[in-house]
Amino acid sequence: MQAPSFSAEAFAALPFMALLGVRREFSRDGRARLVVDMRPELLNPTHSMHGGVVATLVDVVMASAAVSRVNFRKTAVTLNLNTSYLQPGHGRLTADGEVLSVDADGSVVQCQACVTDAEGRVVARSIGSFRYLDHR
Repeated sequence: MQAPSFSAEAFAALPFMALLGVRREFSRDGRARLVVDMRPELLNPTHSMHGGVVATLVDVVMASAAVSRVNFRKTAVTLNLNTSYLQPGHGRLTADGEVLSVDADGSVVQCQACVTDAEGRVVARSIGSFRYLDHR
């Protein structure tokens, strides 16, 4: 597999996101949006979206917001992730993330995310810290 170039398009080359069927609608100016459609492979025993899928959405949408803030010149790795699951998710899930703040030396960024379902109900809220790293 060829390594993705470091740009806004690199997301599409990530095999894990393709496996889940996650699509990025946008990532710019410290904000990002991801969507994923419900399908049998992603369900939990209660026939709602698995919590691991929701956790992946909030993690990746916040990191995507973070890297968009620096015009994709760096990558962002998760330092801390705190997610509150508010209700089961059904149908298409939409995750919106945004940068809240950056530390004084510009190396750690704080972000928040919200996941809503097809009916617009809030499924989960999350806050996380990410460290900027140079691309390998």
